[in-house]
Amino acid sequence: MAKKGGDKRLKRQVAPRFWKINRKSSRFILNTMPGPHTRKFSYPIGVVLRDLLHLCSNIREVKRSLNKGLISVDGEMIRRPNFPVGLMDTVEIKPSNEFYRFVPSNGIPLSAIKIKSDEKNLKLEKIKSKVTSKKNQYQYGLHDGRTFLSEESYSVNDTCLIELPSFGIKNYVQLKEGCSVIVTRGENAGNIGKVEEIKTGSFSLPKRVLVSMGEKTVELPIDIVMAIGFDSSLIQVSK
Repeated sequence: MAKKGGDKRLKRQVAPRFWKINRKSSRFILNTMPGPHTRKFSYPIGVVLRDLLHLCSNIREVKRSLNKGLISVDGEMIRRPNFPVGLMDTVEIKPSNEFYRFVPSNGIPLSAIKIKSDEKNLKLEKIKSKVTSKKNQYQYGLHDGRTFLSEESYSVNDTCLIELPSFGIKNYVQLKEGCSVIVTRGENAGNIGKVEEIKTGSFSLPKRVLVSMGEKTVELPIDIVMAIGFDSSLIQVSK
């Protein structure tokens, strides 16, 4: 019978460079399954628990914890060790009542920071697509694959603060001059700055954002910045 689906394991040497793993131990490591985030910018939950947070010593313990329902991502229990954890996801460790949000930091696309319990159900979601639907509604696609219908007119690249798992929109940040943004990828990943100007794209250049970060100003593609608030971030996105 033909093989179906992707490989559940990955060679350590070709794993994403930001993964904090020992690349000279065993030959293979868990691969991410298809899900809300791409393989380039996500961690398998098994790698998070074993190699990043060091809560489990091996994959057997990871599977036992998942099967007992001790781990949840964005308020939903996860059963498969290959489930991808990505940008702005919150991992809840129920036995210790600890909560970790995955944010860019120090040039790394994903880093786990500990957050307070009152923020465990809040998540920043960047709008990636907008389609006109029936009955004067719009269908929006978010950066983690979620979609929702609304009569409110938001713009692509803006950010919604949502409450999970009920999916209620608590607040909204428009990407415009004066708002605060966080860089999600590249050498400036994790840096927070103010938008000075939004430059329109062309045939050969993408839409760009001019962001001031302290004493320096950088021009970045709009795809790698996320609006997080104005005077301050709506939720914790740094240590």
